[in-house]
Amino acid sequence: MAVAVTTKTAWKLQEITAHSSNVSSLVLGKSSGRLLATGGYDCRVNIWSVNKPNCIMSLTGHTTPIESLQINTNEELIVAGSQSGSIRVWDLEAAKILRTLLGHKANICSLDFHPFGSFVASGSLDTNIKLWDVRRKGCVFRYKGHTEAVRCLRFSPDGKWLASAADDHTVKLWDLAAGKIMFEFTGHTGPVNVVEFHPNEYLLASGSSDRTVRFWDLEKFQVVSCIEEEATPVRCVLFNPDGCCLYSGFQDSLRVYGWEPERCFDVVLVNWGKVADLSICNNQLIGVSFAQSTVSSFVVDLSRVTKSGSIPHGLIRDDEPLVPPTPTGSSLRRIYDRPSTSCSKPQSRVKHNSESERRSPSSEDDRDEKESKAEIQNPEDYKEIFQPKNAICRTPPRNNEPFPAPPEDEPVTAKEAVKSSQAADVQTPLPKQELPDPVQRPPIASSTPVTRTEPSVIPAARNEPIGLKASDFLPAVKNQSQTELVDEEAMSQIRKGHETMCVVLTSRHKNLDTVRAVWSTGDIKNSVDSAVAINDLSVVVDLLNIVNQKASLWKLDLCTIVLPQIEKLLQSKYESYVQTGCTSLKLILQRFLPLITDILAAPPSVGVDITREERLHKCKLCYKQLKNISNIVKNKSGLSGRHGSAFRELHLLMAVLE
Repeated sequence: MAVAVTTKTAWKLQEITAHSSNVSSLVLGKSSGRLLATGGYDCRVNIWSVNKPNCIMSLTGHTTPIESLQINTNEELIVAGSQSGSIRVWDLEAAKILRTLLGHKANICSLDFHPFGSFVASGSLDTNIKLWDVRRKGCVFRYKGHTEAVRCLRFSPDGKWLASAADDHTVKLWDLAAGKIMFEFTGHTGPVNVVEFHPNEYLLASGSSDRTVRFWDLEKFQVVSCIEEEATPVRCVLFNPDGCCLYSGFQDSLRVYGWEPERCFDVVLVNWGKVADLSICNNQLIGVSFAQSTVSSFVVDLSRVTKSGSIPHGLIRDDEPLVPPTPTGSSLRRIYDRPSTSCSKPQSRVKHNSESERRSPSSEDDRDEKESKAEIQNPEDYKEIFQPKNAICRTPPRNNEPFPAPPEDEPVTAKEAVKSSQAADVQTPLPKQELPDPVQRPPIASSTPVTRTEPSVIPAARNEPIGLKASDFLPAVKNQSQTELVDEEAMSQIRKGHETMCVVLTSRHKNLDTVRAVWSTGDIKNSVDSAVAINDLSVVVDLLNIVNQKASLWKLDLCTIVLPQIEKLLQSKYESYVQTGCTSLKLILQRFLPLITDILAAPPSVGVDITREERLHKCKLCYKQLKNISNIVKNKSGLSGRHGSAFRELHLLMAVLE
């Protein structure tokens, strides 16, 4: 019998020499946790895949050291700011310079991408904050109010606000559309290094050199709590994706905080020195730090870290009352009205003709763009990470498995970590069934079998539950000639199948009750969101059968949630699922496809129009999803019978996408 091996909670993953001179800045991609960008005094920006030793791409063009870096949500663009005040934006997929933005008079200390609009915010040592329109290559707004260097910028999840932290001990909240300050938070007694929005609630966290972490209520504009027990400055903070806690990076430690009331759930000792950035992926926290020319990466296993827990989506316990889901933290605080949806995979933008967006190369900054280059150092890694976007969703990258934890009783040195990571790159991959599953879910969490192959269609029989096959729950007869069973054995086997069937149906019933509780509040979007989060297609089908009957319930943001589910339904082996998917898709095409194509074809707006940017973001999302579905529809349009005619009708409606 194999003995269970105790693994480490935190360990060093890798150490690399990132630049020929000292490293001055670095950033992790937040979507995949696998993309790393470093900036150095050699005026280069180098792109890396975490846990791989070789540089993928080197971006040149800056003439002074890189002071600040940021990667956008889709991990397609990167922006770098230098000591001279110049800003450059590169397209990682096209491997070329996209924009050069000039206007600041001193070091660029902070950068951030708008969550869905084509905007970049920059903060500088000159105390100014500028909002840039990347498409038009111009400064849209300048926000003045800080009296010292602006150290951190963050857009709110809904894209309407910008938070700034500065050396003047203040945190300011700016209204993008109005172009003015909303509120100034005072209370820190030292430079504020970092600021972060809660992923769901109207809550802001800030970390300072005064060794405190403060939480601010964005409705009442007052401090919620303050944690003052630390011995070193706060360097970086990151909320857990579900918002249950805040991770804070200090010198050689990670601390896990709650804010109502303020408390420290856990302290993890990590020998990472001055940690510079954090990211979460596969229930692991990745931290990176730099010293001179070397960059070190570390991993913390979050499954072994104490935090305020939450039940994974799709798991419903028998001893819990059926109530609408409430945000973690404080049920009284408002939630962001998000333009995006429950689909957590980053969506790719719709590519337009880049030549039409550029001016003729006549100005000085255009000449700078010509001199900027993206040197691909490792073509294989570059193609693996940035090229397969048209075939599959690129982020997170393929083979994005959790990093294996070393045994507790075998300390791993930095050199050994590098060797093991290099060896892992050339080893034969394990079969899929042997790969560790980061979240072990019971088989009853979803009553819909998931299959990759093209199954034969199961007709929508009325004497069986939709999405279930009764024979799956009955004992299989191995040998037809030996069909005689003792009555007690037969009853025992039937009871086992019956109990399993009851568990599945009870789970489905509870899931439907949960969705109904949200539906009763009158919020259709949240109802569909909750149905999708349960991860049971049968619940989605039941809800869509109701929503399909009333076309007025459909909105553009509802389409962004439903389209990924329609893609699954059209490939289902259950006839009833396919029928529901076709009905929903036809309704979306008739009501929204003309609107989507018109908005995508319209020229960019002047200034900051958040409402229009939200609509454009949703349209790009829908367009991408419809393109994926159109391939399925085209392949199935050759079928015979009722399904074939339905798919042929959809194929005609989607002709404009080709």
